[in-house]
Amino acid sequence: MAGKIKQMIDAIITQRAKDNAMLVGVIKTKLLLKGIDPNKFNAQSVDDPAIIAKLEAVIKELK
Repeated sequence: MAGKIKQMIDAIITQRAKDNAMLVGVIKTKLLLKGIDPNKFNAQSVDDPAIIAKLEAVIKELK
């Protein structure tokens, strides 16, 4: 299923930022520091299991 990474990134940003533009930038920076560039992925991006595993780790860490 293409686009799962983009959906996961969007869900993390939406849940954590709650429409605060400043927090959106902070969360994107945190993802960049963890090796995930949110701007690199779109709805047609191929799902990479390694990136999905990193995002799942980020989700667990943020809870």
